[in-house]
Amino acid sequence: APMLAAVGRHGLAVYGGVGLQPQINRLSSGVDVLVATPGRLEDLIQQRVVSLTEVEYVVIDEADRMADMGFMPAVKRLLDQAGDDPQTVLYSATLDGEVAKLTKAYQSNPVRHEVGEATPDLDKMTHYFWKLPRPERIPLCASVIATFGRTIVFTRTRHGADRAARQLTRAGVPAVPIHGNRSQNQRQRALDDFARGKAAALVATDVAARGIHVDAVECVVHFDPVDEDSAYVHRSGRTARAGARGTVVSFVDPGQVKDVQKMKRRLELPQEITPPPDIDGTPLPHEETATDMAPTQGRTAPPGRERARDDRPRRSGGQAQKRGAKPGAKAKKRKPDRGNQRGQHHNQSSEGSRKPHRKGGNGPGPKAGKSATKKRSGPNRGPKQGGPKASGGRPPQKRSGGRPGQGKGSQGGRGNQGGQRRRGQGRTS
Repeated sequence: APMLAAVGRHGLAVYGGVGLQPQINRLSSGVDVLVATPGRLEDLIQQRVVSLTEVEYVVIDEADRMADMGFMPAVKRLLDQAGDDPQTVLYSATLDGEVAKLTKAYQSNPVRHEVGEATPDLDKMTHYFWKLPRPERIPLCASVIATFGRTIVFTRTRHGADRAARQLTRAGVPAVPIHGNRSQNQRQRALDDFARGKAAALVATDVAARGIHVDAVECVVHFDPVDEDSAYVHRSGRTARAGARGTVVSFVDPGQVKDVQKMKRRLELPQEITPPPDIDGTPLPHEETATDMAPTQGRTAPPGRERARDDRPRRSGGQAQKRGAKPGAKAKKRKPDRGNQRGQHHNQSSEGSRKPHRKGGNGPGPKAGKSATKKRSGPNRGPKQGGPKASGGRPPQKRSGGRPGQGKGSQGGRGNQGGQRRRGQGRTS
């Protein structure tokens, strides 16, 4: 606004999260330049405070991020209300996917300008490509983070980022998600926790991670791998900055092996796709002893191995102490079980395990030990043992492409005439 005032123009920024009436009052005298978020601008239009019919210039900034956050339908509705044949300028880190559809519908013969950024040096990174199914990724990812330290974990979807962050936290590795469905305060808090070391891992989608600059990121994990060169380079470039070295780990789905191999050849990465090293919940050997990280052929999980979070007692022959009971408390006498106790069994609790009742029989149940208490007749609903259950996730979605190291691009042009415009469907808040 001060810069506009210096040239005799008036500008105003409007956005959500603050009162609407003060913005309405300031708009009453009119403005030359209005900077707005899509949602708040639609609110003002519905209040009949703003009209876009006389707009001559439209600037769409961070189009890729707005697409990731679900604002494209609102952006299209606003463009449909703009004046006749406005000049449209668009800025985006990528110019494909939803952004490409927008430019095709609302720009005519656009001129494309690209401003490149320094391409990350892949030679300063130690790359690993491990083939494994999705259910095995969380315990291995937890071991990777425990080994290398501060890590950014990339997922394909926002839902996948939330799920991976929850599962890593339950596995004993504090992790926070950051993506387009999180509020600005939530994203900032997650970034602060990661930068200060309160969270060991930041689980992010590709678009949400753009603009994140955190020093000393030791490792990048492609939890959902990519087969596009630019996406791999962009993700991996979060580590090995300012002359430092870094580690990049890719979890490769068995069905993606051919695509990842093609990408490796294009990027001239000689590392082979191998089974992952065997783990038992402990940190992996450090990259300086990379020869020790050779995968175990025919890898099988050791029976009864504990995951990173699982420091609770395993199932044993003894009986568990009652939840909340004091150690050494005198046990109460239990009445003998009579009749058929169908379906009566006890799940393992967080303190230990209980023996199941015997089915049938009129004899007394097992005697209570010194540290045992009477058993409840119903099933114990204590928490389940073992690591977090990993789910399959959503089917892969098409990611935006581009050239390796592609920086922020812009595209400008006159709007399309008549039937070339498309109207958005629905509203995303």
